[in-house]
Amino acid sequence: MKKPFVTDLSDNAIKSMITLLNARLADTIDLKLAVKQAHWNIRGPSFIALHELFDQIATRVDDHADTMAERLIQLGGHAAGTTQAVAKATTLAPYPVGTHDQTEHVTALSERLRSLAKSCREAIEEADEAGDADTADIFTGVSRAIDKDLWFVAAHNA
Repeated sequence: MKKPFVTDLSDNAIKSMITLLNARLADTIDLKLAVKQAHWNIRGPSFIALHELFDQIATRVDDHADTMAERLIQLGGHAAGTTQAVAKATTLAPYPVGTHDQTEHVTALSERLRSLAKSCREAIEEADEAGDADTADIFTGVSRAIDKDLWFVAAHNA
């Protein structure tokens, strides 16, 4: 761990937040790749609407990953964002490849969005308990945005 730029948190809080942020970073990068997989492969009556929606979501999820990675660096950590690190650390279920069906993509993405939103809400509590309001705020913003994207996606199977 490098010397953190943030100095008012305890060493234990900083180490805990680095671990937490890297865990959610892995999930976030995995989600972005899943969304792009769906974006590239989707077919069906709502193709263009979902194709464009998935591209917008991928951009937002990429921004969430960037924010998490930057917070990691502020805390003196190292962002583990390679495909190898993400494959080892993600808690999301593997994305089903080989499908073009829009209903299957909507279902698969809804499950992964729901999972990340839940883990971000748990991360809010953990960051609050560690006394890191800034990291908690990051996870609050991600949770809120992911919930909104879940609504946009899941509404296609309602």
